[in-house]
Amino acid sequence: MGKIVRALSADGSVLCSAINSTDIVSRIRQIHDTSATASAAAGRLITAASLMGAMMKNATDRLTVRINGGGAVGTITAVSDDMGNVKCSIDNPHADLPPNDKGKLDVAGIVGTDGYLAVIRDMGLKEPYSGQIPIISGEIAMDITQYYAVSEQIPTVCALGVLVDKDLSIKCAGGYIIQLVPPINESAIDYIEENIKDMQSVTEMLEKGLSPSDIALMGLKGLDGQILDEWEAGYYCGCSRERTERVLAALGKKELLKLAEEQPETELTCHFCDKKYRFTSEELIQIASNCTGGAQ
Repeated sequence: MGKIVRALSADGSVLCSAINSTDIVSRIRQIHDTSATASAAAGRLITAASLMGAMMKNATDRLTVRINGGGAVGTITAVSDDMGNVKCSIDNPHADLPPNDKGKLDVAGIVGTDGYLAVIRDMGLKEPYSGQIPIISGEIAMDITQYYAVSEQIPTVCALGVLVDKDLSIKCAGGYIIQLVPPINESAIDYIEENIKDMQSVTEMLEKGLSPSDIALMGLKGLDGQILDEWEAGYYCGCSRERTERVLAALGKKELLKLAEEQPETELTCHFCDKKYRFTSEELIQIASNCTGGAQ
């Protein structure tokens, strides 16, 4: 399980959320059999999504973060609930690239920079809120920062990191988001800028044994930060056979009967957890007989 911590400055003007997402990103590696660079890209996105989701207010709220920059990995989608529990799908999890000119995993290269970052918030309203920006770096953290500045007008700093071992296992992963809370306290900006300069990369801090609490309070150094709350979050997919049946039913009676005739068994695989659901022709015919709407 990952651990999320939220800390607030004494005057309530700055919020810092931090997470150790090592276990979550390890689950991505296990489920999707990702390459080293795909692990880093998906791990960064799902870490950001977990922190962003944990900022939502209601138990039924859901947040989706999607990035596609035209790179070899294709589209990466991360979905979070209000507690930061997340799941992830990746178009091309085996895509990989050589290290970049700094000797680091080439996340920007595999994601690409000719595309978009989209954030969709489903808060139970008639229509979900959706914001989209052009990708500016492909490194993901900077793109998340830009999203908040452009789409939500919230001054934000986002840092993300995933360290992949030689055997492709995940050594550590995590991130933090610092946000100014309106009304903006201009004097707090100077502290945040200095703190960011002093802080090492996320993976360096985690390798040294720093906890999310340590990182969150470092982000608020000089602002008398206090821990608000902390809890565990994990990789979670809520798929089920019943939900898969509803997906099939949405195809409509005509298409279901066609599938039942073409093959004795139909298999559907969840893109988020790779679980497989099999339906016999007889089961498809039964689902088709209960169709009352959709394509007939």
